[in-house]
Formats: sequence, C-alpha cells, structure tokens
Amino acid sequence: MTPITPATPASESSVIVPKLQNIVSTVNLGCELDLRTIALRARNVEYKPKRFSAVIMRIQKPRTTALIFRTGKMVCTGAKSEEQSRLAARKFARVVQKLGFPTKFLDFKIRNMVGSCDVKFPIRLAGLALTHHRFCSYEPELFPGLYYRMVQQKIVLIIFCSGKVVITGARKTAEIYEAFEHIYPILKGFRKK
Repeated sequence: MTPITPATPASESSVIVPKLQNIVSTVNLGCELDLRTIALRARNVEYKPKRFSAVIMRIQKPRTTALIFRTGKMVCTGAKSEEQSRLAARKFARVVQKLGFPTKFLDFKIRNMVGSCDVKFPIRLAGLALTHHRFCSYEPELFPGLYYRMVQQKIVLIIFCSGKVVITGARKTAEIYEAFEHIYPILKGFRKK
C-alpha cells in the first residue's frame, strides 16, 4: 500500500510525508451481544470479563484488533489507512453476524489517526518550548518529547530532539498533512547547528 501524498507540494516539507501508523474507528453493530458466546465460538478471541468488559478479537488482513462490547459498540484499531479501517470493521461485524447475531453496520466513524515522520535534523526543544510556550508542554525530566497543541484543530504533535515527529488527534488524513505543513517551518527555525 503506497502512502497518500498531498495533491500539490506546498513547500519543501512536502518532500517529507508523514506515514499513517494507526487508525482508531468505532461502529455500532445495532444489537446486544452475548460476549461469552462470541468468546467460545470465534477464533483469535480473548475474553477475561473480570479484567476487561469486552471481547478482544484480532484479524490478520488487515492486521487489526477490535474491542467488542455487550452493547454492540465496537472499537477497531491498528489499520494503516481509512479504507483498511472500514474494511476491518466490516470483517469483524461479519464474524459476529456469522455467530448468529443480527448485526448491522451503523455510525462508522474515524476517531483518531496517528502519523509519524522524521525531519532528518535535530531540534532544540527547549528553545521551541520557550518561544511557543502557549502551544507547548515540555518536561524533559518526565518525558523526552515536546507536546505541541495546534490551535485550530485538536491535533497534538509530539516532537523529539532527534527530529522524529508523531502527529495524533486527526480524523482525516489531510489534517495530518496540514499539521505537518504548519509545523515544519517552525521546526526548521529550531534546528540544532
């Protein structure tokens, strides 16, 4: 699967394209479920009701994990694209349906996307934190990364002094690219000499 690139490179940062690492989506199966039945009759399932109130189910293609709750709500994680996330959620719903439950596929939503990239130069995090203190949270004694919260979107970038950047909180792939386009010139300004 090739990564989706922005339609037109807006700047030199477009040479660096954040790669999607994980997508979290939810769906409503539209019926109450007997988790014990699912645990006993389906494959690749984990169910420990004293520890966690959901069935954990895994599939290999696409490599994803679902948390399936008694209420019929399902959370799907691990997909690397929006299409994979939808496909995986449909596959999980089909497995539950084949066990005799009258499932539907309602309210599918992407809840969170995580992307990452490397700007290929070290960054002065202390300087960035001082200059952009309204958007940043940086406590190197507790965690080596700097949290940069975007104003317009609910996107958080975790920036490391090595130049690695993790982008989280997006609901669309384009939001990840926009956040990176926004932060790249700022990071260049704090490049270690």
